[in-house]
Amino acid sequence: MLGITIGVIVLITVLSIMNGFEKELRERILGMVSHVTVTGAHGLLPDWDLHRLALETEEGVSGAAPYIEQQVMLSANGEVRGVQLQGIMPAFQDTVSEVSGHLEEGGLEHLISRGYGIAIGIQLAHALGVFIGDKVTVITPQANVTPAGVIPRMKRFTVVAIYKMNILDYDSSTSFIHLDDAARLFKTHQEITGVRLKLDDLFEAQAVADRLQHRLGDKFKVADWSEDNKTLFSALKMEKIMMFFVLLLIVLVAVFNLVSSLIMVVNAKQADIAILRTLGMSAAQVKNIFMIQGSLVALIGAITGAVLGVLLSSYLDVLIPSLESLIGYKIFPEDVFYISTIPSDLQRGDVWLVTLSTIVLAILATLYPARRAASVQPAESLRYE
Repeated sequence: MLGITIGVIVLITVLSIMNGFEKELRERILGMVSHVTVTGAHGLLPDWDLHRLALETEEGVSGAAPYIEQQVMLSANGEVRGVQLQGIMPAFQDTVSEVSGHLEEGGLEHLISRGYGIAIGIQLAHALGVFIGDKVTVITPQANVTPAGVIPRMKRFTVVAIYKMNILDYDSSTSFIHLDDAARLFKTHQEITGVRLKLDDLFEAQAVADRLQHRLGDKFKVADWSEDNKTLFSALKMEKIMMFFVLLLIVLVAVFNLVSSLIMVVNAKQADIAILRTLGMSAAQVKNIFMIQGSLVALIGAITGAVLGVLLSSYLDVLIPSLESLIGYKIFPEDVFYISTIPSDLQRGDVWLVTLSTIVLAILATLYPARRAASVQPAESLRYE
């Protein structure tokens, strides 16, 4: 019973943690990227303001914001880092992104046209050794031809905001400047990379993207968040399924112990079974006794494990920090992992699946010992009594 209880606790807790990681990762990634992205077929989109207004009125769309995106190098204090530089309109960015809600210092409102301000992640700020008001140099892939030769195009920007998304890739390799400054820096004139859309329901992203692609035609490319991050979330889903089956082995070990225990009971009670058979008890009744015994063990163990698993999963956010402070060690350091805490997302379906699977496996495991008890021959068992 204890083995079944522990197996169920472990299964429910681990599945809840994996659900929590997937949910946290999805929310944080979607806090930086859009639900749907509309770009030009050749990489640039003209007349962006008209397209933004038209897309904003689409059914299911709650926000739309233009952007320009390029890979650049940032340099400061002798340090150089490669980053994804995004030109944005601060007035529209809040409708599609949650960056403003994760600012450590400064604000996106300081990104103004020709102000040449830049917002960077906290890990990038630490790597470059810069703070609010410091200068960083943006080095673009394009080059200028001068009498001295071909040199990279560079521009000095002032750090006006530092954000912390708690995702290493975004905190260390993404930066924002004003859309007009990006257009001048990359010489895209009145063209942009695309328009980002935020939806009322992110799980409708694929349907909305398909509808927009059909309506806009081949001159535009429409992608949704599940397509852009398909590999990551598919891997998470597969990992959760495989983890379920691996951890189910713990339950199978407990079930095997249950079978062993019942077989030992059958061997020890052969004389008692024989006496009951001579008094008129049928083989089916003997079989039912041992099946009921095994089922009760499974039922009590599974229900106890489910209750304790739900309690443990519900209070992980309190228990884990207490454990970390006790041992003086952080389990998921921020500079190594995407998510530095252990989140938990307890789902009713997982609890039912684990509990019912355990009960079914345990009941099936009682069949062999019960049949063995029912096959006891009274004459053979009582011969030496």
